[in-house]
Amino acid sequence: MADVYDGGDDNTAMKDLQRLADQGDAKAQFELGFRYAHGYGVSRDDQEAAKWYRQAAEQGDADGQHALGVMYDKGQGVPKDFQEAARWYRLAADQGHAKAQTILGRMYAQGQEVAQNDQEAFRWFRKAAEQGYATAEAVLGSMYYEGRSGAPQDYVLAHMWLYLAAAQGFEKAAELRDLLENAMTPAQIA
Repeated sequence: MADVYDGGDDNTAMKDLQRLADQGDAKAQFELGFRYAHGYGVSRDDQEAAKWYRQAAEQGDADGQHALGVMYDKGQGVPKDFQEAARWYRLAADQGHAKAQTILGRMYAQGQEVAQNDQEAFRWFRKAAEQGYATAEAVLGSMYYEGRSGAPQDYVLAHMWLYLAAAQGFEKAAELRDLLENAMTPAQIA
């Protein structure tokens, strides 16, 4: 199926992709939604993107669930509805989708459409960070640095998570890591 998505003549690829999506292939439905959302090989159409994302999401596709959550979050192709966005993010996060986990962590940290809950925020950020998602690593590092949102203040853990995020090019994590190193002993850094 990757050949259909990535290879050759774009018209042929779109026809094949459309055929697979029409046959109920969730990955093809997600890919078709992505193409409509970004205008790849088709004219950009948020409503069409939301339609295909929904079809993938309703089949349990985590990428489709996350993407549909984003559409509801931003009001693109569907009415803006933060509760509906949270519902789709949660479904994707429960399947291990790191971006959805990070967004859900932010929602719990800020009390956005869910009850504010520091422990839940910490839990979702940690799940995403443990998968190597740089944004979550940086947030988790800052939580340990400041001792907030369910994380105890722990400079060693803060340094570790910030180091991992910085290694992926997350500049703010590198800046905070460097600042943190000034407050740590050489033994803590090692």
